[in-house]
Amino acid sequence: MRDLIERFEQYLYGERHMSLHTQRNYLREIEEFRKYLIEQQGKKEGEEPDIKFADRRLIRRYLSTSGDNLAPASVSRRLSALKTFFKFLVREGAVETNPADLIRGPKLPKHLPEHLGVDEMFALLAMPDGETNIGKRDRAWLELLYATGMRVGELVSLKISDVDIKQAMARIFGKGRKERIVPLTPKAVAAITDYLAARAEFPKYQNKEALFLNYRGGRLGERGIRKLLDQYILKCSINRHISPHALRHTFATHLLESGADLRSIQELLGHVSLSTTQKYTHTNIDYLTLVYDKTHPKA
Repeated sequence: MRDLIERFEQYLYGERHMSLHTQRNYLREIEEFRKYLIEQQGKKEGEEPDIKFADRRLIRRYLSTSGDNLAPASVSRRLSALKTFFKFLVREGAVETNPADLIRGPKLPKHLPEHLGVDEMFALLAMPDGETNIGKRDRAWLELLYATGMRVGELVSLKISDVDIKQAMARIFGKGRKERIVPLTPKAVAAITDYLAARAEFPKYQNKEALFLNYRGGRLGERGIRKLLDQYILKCSINRHISPHALRHTFATHLLESGADLRSIQELLGHVSLSTTQKYTHTNIDYLTLVYDKTHPKA
């Protein structure tokens, strides 16, 4: 089974082009399932389980047992990993059918996306020190996140060649390496231009292609972005957790509140399905209700 898992890892990276975060989660879930199979089959230490032993009943039992200590979202992710793994095994001829295919996951609670208000977002964008090279870099990626709504994984994978300053456009490779072109705001263009002028002063042995560099000259990673954002949020005195993904929600919410249509927002965010984008309508309804209450004579 280890050989199958190794091939599955190559499949996730080489064909599915999943983010490293998703790859790690899926592989961890499959490894946990492997341990469960070893236990269920009574294998000795060092022996590999027989994947053909796994049927729908066993997977249901595994999910119900593991679900005792897991949140519904974690159980759903575990099921998603198993469905993807067995789909791969069917393609490889390791099993005949996907035993996880017809299993339904737990019903997940609906949460409105966390986002910043306009004033909060503007305050956050003003936090980096524009007199330093690091500050110029941080203002550039903050402006870019707010201008495009891109995912943090998409941000850190950007190359210098992916940003066209003259045309005010950025080329983004999303999930499954699907490419989309998005416009940039004048503020984002100015911040990126300012940063690129300072980028040459970053450490000598630097990544030549990466747009955003860390203090050692390597590519700035997702963990670095999250850590920096936490610091700036703290400086802003915003007393709630704001992740890089919340800036994606902020971008979409502010567009919707300003009159943008869902189809356009869908294209900008790179959503495959419009239903994924429609979650922002709930936030917009809250906003419209507030405006209605304040302005309608009979409200």
